[in-house]
Amino acid sequence: MSGSPDPRIPSWLIQNSVDIGLVLILTYLMLLVIGERRTLWMVRGLIVLMLAAVVSHKLGLTLLSFVLEKLVLGSAVAMAVIFQAEFRRFLEQLGQGHLLQLFQRRSPTPKPDNVIDEIVDAVKELSQNRTGALMVLETATTVDTRVFVNSGVTINGELSKELIQTIFQPKTLLHDGAVFIRSSRIVSAGVILPLSERTASRQLGTRHRAAMGITERLENCICVVVSEETGSISLAERGLLNRPLTSSKLKELLEERFSPSVEREAVAPGLGRFSLLLEPVVEFTSSIFKKKK
Repeated sequence: MSGSPDPRIPSWLIQNSVDIGLVLILTYLMLLVIGERRTLWMVRGLIVLMLAAVVSHKLGLTLLSFVLEKLVLGSAVAMAVIFQAEFRRFLEQLGQGHLLQLFQRRSPTPKPDNVIDEIVDAVKELSQNRTGALMVLETATTVDTRVFVNSGVTINGELSKELIQTIFQPKTLLHDGAVFIRSSRIVSAGVILPLSERTASRQLGTRHRAAMGITERLENCICVVVSEETGSISLAERGLLNRPLTSSKLKELLEERFSPSVEREAVAPGLGRFSLLLEPVVEFTSSIFKKKK
């Protein structure tokens, strides 16, 4: 019939659908590269800025569109700097045609009990030997390391009892500072912390005042302290010291407050099926890259 609407799909609708689909795939790949739930909000923020820039451009808001475009560009550059190691891995796999590796599951995170046991065992032996120690444990959201007086020396090593004991040996260069622990890794050692301004007991040394000081300023961390003079074990939280502790009591408190598995929690657990749908596309793209070599 001449008066019936054209059943064909408009070309602009197909073009916009493909555009949105490609952006969704790119966003999903970014989440796979980053691989941490705590950074998901940063990705979401960037997406919101991008959508706002597109909408303002469509509405003809020239100045707002210009400002938002610059914010998107600046945010993208900042994320590239923050996650430079992850993006480097992404670009290497993209150039080598190994895109399927992005969809492979990463190695499982060590069980929380194992990590806590390593910490408790190390603290127990340090206490018996009266070797002073100070450890900062990140408990929830990312600790703002700018609060540290000195961020120390980057270690980025898998946490172990032996590594902790080695760092705090009196003859090592890093034994005077604190160790910063995130999830199941030792991020840095020799960290200098701000001291508490509270009036403390004369029995408390610099390590205890530092533990109180950092936990006063940051609520998303706790500190484990081993006294060099007495070998007593303390736990600092929100500027308060819980002492003296036995190793069993320390383990109980760490199990309540410290979660080593939070670092590698999946950012997009509900997208597993989506990744399966993408695998044929990725395989085809990878084959093209390999043929060009």
